[in-house]
Amino acid sequence: MAKFAQLFTKKSQAQREFLNCLFLADPKAIDRQKAKPLFKKIMSFYPTHESFDLEKIARKVGASWKKNKVFERVLEKNRARPCHFYEGPPGANGKPGIHHLFSRTLKDLFCRYKTMQGYHVARKSGWDAHGLPVELQVEKELGITKKDIGKKISIEAYNAACQKSVMRYIKAWEEMTERIGYWVDMKNPYNTADSAYIGRLWGILKILFDKNLLKQGYTIQPYSPLAGTGLSSHELNQPGCYRDVSDISMVVQFERLDQKKTYFLAWTTTPWTL
Repeated sequence: MAKFAQLFTKKSQAQREFLNCLFLADPKAIDRQKAKPLFKKIMSFYPTHESFDLEKIARKVGASWKKNKVFERVLEKNRARPCHFYEGPPGANGKPGIHHLFSRTLKDLFCRYKTMQGYHVARKSGWDAHGLPVELQVEKELGITKKDIGKKISIEAYNAACQKSVMRYIKAWEEMTERIGYWVDMKNPYNTADSAYIGRLWGILKILFDKNLLKQGYTIQPYSPLAGTGLSSHELNQPGCYRDVSDISMVVQFERLDQKKTYFLAWTTTPWTL
């Protein structure tokens, strides 16, 4: 920056005109021939690339960030203006997909924006270690069902298998995170299956209950008799959740009151609703 500042101390008339047009007025008014040497001088302070290879450039920038610990240095600033970010945690029992790139790009965008506003944005990553998909994956691998838990396999062994499965692709997630330049603390993540984390959540619920901020209500939810649990919208979109089946149906005739032997036909698989 010191060298760059020198350009603004001793300037010829052509240089002054160039800088005025570039920063204050219309760039189209620049005398290109006179300004060309100064423009090259200014651009020499910025990194250049031999070819427009986006993947190569991205890797080069990422390597520079890592070598110079740019993210860590950013976190050292503006601690007096905290802004906390806790990532809605993904599950590491599956590989990252293109939709994760979209969501993490948006998350990173807002964190960088708040950082540019002068805030200290502590970006904390996490892992979602709960959920029916984890259990179903483990049961498929072990060749068991929910009814076998406590019989063919102990509850402790089943929980241990789920804990191992849920972190199976953590390395792939870490590589993807670094590859796309997503700044988040991967070294100290929170884990939804951690006993301390679960205990804190129950403590928060207790506080809300004591303040009469929890309300009881009723809603219709899809339920899995086989799994013995309710199903979320995400779980209803799992592969194999829906399939075509043959079912018994019936057709009911309703005769018109004003015209004998003329009927309305109603087809249904749930005749008890008629």
